Amino acid sequence: MERTEHSNDCVLTEPYAAIVLGAGISGLVSASVLLDQGCKRVIVVDEYPHIGGNHIDWSKNGYTFDIGSIIFQDDSPLLKHFPELLEHYVPISPNWARLTPQGIVTAYPISVKDDILAAGPLEILKILASVVYARAFRRNMHNAKEFAQYWIGDRLLRRSGLDSYMTRFYGVSSDQIDIELARKRMLWISEHSSLRSVLARIAKPNPPPPTNCQLARPREGFAKLYSVAAAKLEERGADIVTGVKLRGLEKLGGDFRLVLDDRTILAKRVVSTIPISRVGALCDLPPSEKLETITLLTLYFSFSGERGFTAAILYNFSHTGAWKRLTVYSDFYGRHDDREYFAVEVISNHINGSVVDAEADFRRHVAANGLFRGDLRLEGSQFLENAYPIYRGRADVKAAKAIEVLKSFGIESFGRQGGFNYQPTARVSTLEAEAALRCPADVKRLSVRDAPLNVKRAAFTSRQAVEAPSIEEIETLLE
Repeated sequence: MERTEHSNDCVLTEPYAAIVLGAGISGLVSASVLLDQGCKRVIVVDEYPHIGGNHIDWSKNGYTFDIGSIIFQDDSPLLKHFPELLEHYVPISPNWARLTPQGIVTAYPISVKDDILAAGPLEILKILASVVYARAFRRNMHNAKEFAQYWIGDRLLRRSGLDSYMTRFYGVSSDQIDIELARKRMLWISEHSSLRSVLARIAKPNPPPPTNCQLARPREGFAKLYSVAAAKLEERGADIVTGVKLRGLEKLGGDFRLVLDDRTILAKRVVSTIPISRVGALCDLPPSEKLETITLLTLYFSFSGERGFTAAILYNFSHTGAWKRLTVYSDFYGRHDDREYFAVEVISNHINGSVVDAEADFRRHVAANGLFRGDLRLEGSQFLENAYPIYRGRADVKAAKAIEVLKSFGIESFGRQGGFNYQPTARVSTLEAEAALRCPADVKRLSVRDAPLNVKRAAFTSRQAVEAPSIEEIETLLE
């Protein structure tokens, strides 16, 4: 270490083999891979005051709530990097359901019984006719809505509520979602609607039992979980710095120079898992085309009474209500003061960025559908910017160009933020970080994007949850 001058102040200059920007899962795994590859000194830097990226917990009066998914698996490749995490997880048996446009809670992501058979003979004929029409006349697809219409027909798309859910999830109407995304992320629709798939489900209506164990973050929250990963990295020789302002990132010859408030860091290699626009600004590169992202609002509730459903995770597929998903934490961790507690996710622009509007909308919607009859209390809320990408206007092309500019500058950028790539699970984030850093991998650790389709199908079959995987997982594993 040495002292050097910067902005007329005496600051500490520290040499490292590699800098990792971002301390989310992609960043933590990247640090682990770099250490495996022989980097002697690695530093992980994040402007967030915590470790874990967008996995953020919030506590009040004995409740611990979260932004982000809390479910993991005991065969996740993340545990190969941080096996110490396993003992801190809570084993769970989650179940998923959805609220339909007909106002019933049923199977997720689709129910042949409730979505088709319960419609009656006339509507069944209309659904079938809609599918036949779509297959004949909707081959020219331009967006996600047309993609879904082609495979299941307009009648079932609307009756099931899938179209409404896509709008809630992606933040824009389904006819604005890029067709490239639909082809990559929504092949589960074609898989489930093919004649072969339908006949297979009739022959074997019950899926094979899961071969792994579902796990939840510790009751205390994500902070406890990721502190274990941080300790492991520090033990192996990494430094982790959070809650600091990144002032600039320069390239001097073959070295990078990262300027913080209190120090300057020198390194031969920079890996970025933070938003593309942020690292581009740090490097003073020309602004890239704007990439839209979701701002997510999470409402935290406690409740006493009859909630009206038994699933721990409920998706809103109805045509009304701004909320998209709720997770009942007390189903995993037990009640507190005889009250249940749960989180509700809402896309910010759907409620004008207002907590008051979001709460009022949720209360009206669940009351109209006979849910949460009793004492429903808002405990708090949090906004999260850059929660995940919005894919419209050829966003994939824009992101690829911006990443290529960073690559030309010498920066390796990937992950949910750094690759503008929606990553629904820790499994996917881990696999893609390994692939991006060219970590040696066998079939089980191939990048999902690079894996042959038969490998993806096998992975999907082997890790089905107790009742159903999430749409996000299906999209990723069958893309």
